[in-house]
Amino acid sequence: MGHWFSSSPKWDIEKDVPDLEGTVVIVTGGNSGLGFATIQHLLRHGAKIYMGARSEEKAKEAIARLDFGPEKKGTVEWLELDLSDPRKAKEAAERFLQKEKRLDILVNNAAITIAPYAKAHDGIQDVMMVNHVSPFVFTRTLLPLLKETAKDPAADVRIVNVSSGAAGMVPDTIRFRNLEDFNTEYSGTFAPMKRYGQSKLANALMTTELQKQFDAENVPILSLSLHPGTINTEGNLAFAARQNWFLRAIFTWASHHLTPSPAKGAYTQVFAAVSPIVRKEKEKYGGAFLMPPAVVSKPNKAVENKELAGELWNTTEELLKEIGIN
Repeated sequence: MGHWFSSSPKWDIEKDVPDLEGTVVIVTGGNSGLGFATIQHLLRHGAKIYMGARSEEKAKEAIARLDFGPEKKGTVEWLELDLSDPRKAKEAAERFLQKEKRLDILVNNAAITIAPYAKAHDGIQDVMMVNHVSPFVFTRTLLPLLKETAKDPAADVRIVNVSSGAAGMVPDTIRFRNLEDFNTEYSGTFAPMKRYGQSKLANALMTTELQKQFDAENVPILSLSLHPGTINTEGNLAFAARQNWFLRAIFTWASHHLTPSPAKGAYTQVFAAVSPIVRKEKEKYGGAFLMPPAVVSKPNKAVENKELAGELWNTTEELLKEIGIN
């Protein structure tokens, strides 16, 4: 699959991924769906990849399904990663730091989508914990190595946060001042989607704040967030399976027949992770939010609110201190 239409960059995911030999990559949620597809694309070009996943069994099964290509230059290794608890997320990052001396690309892909309102750890609702707080801790713990890698003149270090167009469902007036704001429950039929959208907005805002910090420190790391689109993934089918019999049939049919496969759907995040266009046009793409197919976009005004991004960052830091995570 190449570029999709004229407003998208002229970049072909099958032909234009650069040689990644010597590049170290982490993809969270890499054992299925878009994470798996992203790993597959990068693997064929020689990357050394860590597949972030909770289950060793599922990770090994996924690795066995990968096509390493005729030259078999790339490698994949399981990295135990449980985002339900930020302590475990930090431990996973620390284990990685003990194994590697560089990290070129971090793709924060893992997430939960539409779920009941619940709080499993530290009084923070699950969707915000798994989709924002734990990835925040994971990324923050890896930042020193990312920055050290970026000192290599030949390196092209990037952080890619997989967000969602659902970020546009939350009101522009949203705030992240305290725990209560993190735990907004919403009401009505679309409450679960709005909670998910809030967590995905947090991904985009974290991206904005990271880029601001990198630019202020003159660190040549690029941070991007994106909406991958509606893809025929295991997660999408699982969502369909939770509906009543009528909607289940409709959503399952639509997923199989109207949405692209993960291999095609990974276009935007693979572009964000490795396309030379991103580095060449760093002023355009640094801190940007991409919509398929890799078009710089804004799902709502809140995404471009730099003050809100700083507020989110500071509140997340404060909440982590309160629960003893430095």
